[in-house]
Amino acid sequence: MWSGPRNVSTALMYSFRQRSDTLVVDEPLYGHYLRVSGADHPAAREVMDDMDCDGNRVINTLLQQPRQRPRLFLKQMAHHLCDMDHAFLERSRNLLLIRDPEQMLPSLSRQIPEPTLRDTGLALQWELLQELQSIGQRVLVIDARDLLLDPRTVLNEVCQYLGMKFEEAMLSWPEGAKPEDGIWAPHWYHRVHETTGFTPYRHKTAPVPDALKPLLEESSEYYQRLYQFSSHGTTDS
Repeated sequence: MWSGPRNVSTALMYSFRQRSDTLVVDEPLYGHYLRVSGADHPAAREVMDDMDCDGNRVINTLLQQPRQRPRLFLKQMAHHLCDMDHAFLERSRNLLLIRDPEQMLPSLSRQIPEPTLRDTGLALQWELLQELQSIGQRVLVIDARDLLLDPRTVLNEVCQYLGMKFEEAMLSWPEGAKPEDGIWAPHWYHRVHETTGFTPYRHKTAPVPDALKPLLEESSEYYQRLYQFSSHGTTDS
């Protein structure tokens, strides 16, 4: 799953964690991204010290090592896929999780005070979609709002795309931190740790701060392009 930040991606990872056949991994390329980008993120040094920061080695290890469960779900941020070999994409099924930047940017700016287009992941999701389509892959694009409005239907769609059966257990999970959480969880996962399932969708009405409006305009263009490829593909979201 290739997401952007603040996109309900951790909740979707928790959903797949509940499956009987799936092992989940939380942002395995985060350390690699911080190393090669120099991005100023909360606890960046702590994250890099805790992880293997060679992205190619990380992916090769994940795909080759024996697993207790047959399916592997990698929760990834699209912007983490930088300065590394993309060949592994041909060996995986790829899902894009997007969110309207008008709903996402205020939350992101609380963690990253001066976010850029790279931080949203949207331009990189667009590039990734085009790359995957160029090698003949059909890519499923889902929107965070659609997922929260109707988790059962969207999860059924995701499972069908992945060639697996939907499991009722995917709709709920235990409250609190999970063993699979990355070391960065205390900085990013406060709200999802309070949940036991997908939180009902609520449209955020707070205005985007003036300082973020140029970024909102730029990122919204990529969001609208991506949403056209979603299963609910209209541009009126």
